Amino acid sequence: MRNVCRVVDLKSDMPTVEVARSRLNAAITDAKKSGVAVLKVIHGYGSSGVGGALRDAVRASLRRRRKDGLVREIIHGEKWDVFDERTRKLLDEHPDLGRDADLNRSNEGITVVVL
Repeated sequence: MRNVCRVVDLKSDMPTVEVARSRLNAAITDAKKSGVAVLKVIHGYGSSGVGGALRDAVRASLRRRRKDGLVREIIHGEKWDVFDERTRKLLDEHPDLGRDADLNRSNEGITVVVL
């Protein structure tokens, strides 16, 4: 049985934006090879309370990966909610994701990536 979701913690050791992007790209490649369907990327929100450089850079990188066809869907943590249409669609595909601790918490420090 394949693992549906893998957590990628990009913020724990406070890397530079370039290091975080490199790790994100490696995580996407590895997840695709391993048959993982979803990545939950932890990038943090930023200590200033207005969003951080890492979050913004990771999300921009993910948008590019979606344009390139490497990523199917991106759900920002603040939209990772059962009232969001994309979230409901993903939960229909993978009901086990309904147990995710960040679901319905409006966590701007994460992004859910559908591969």
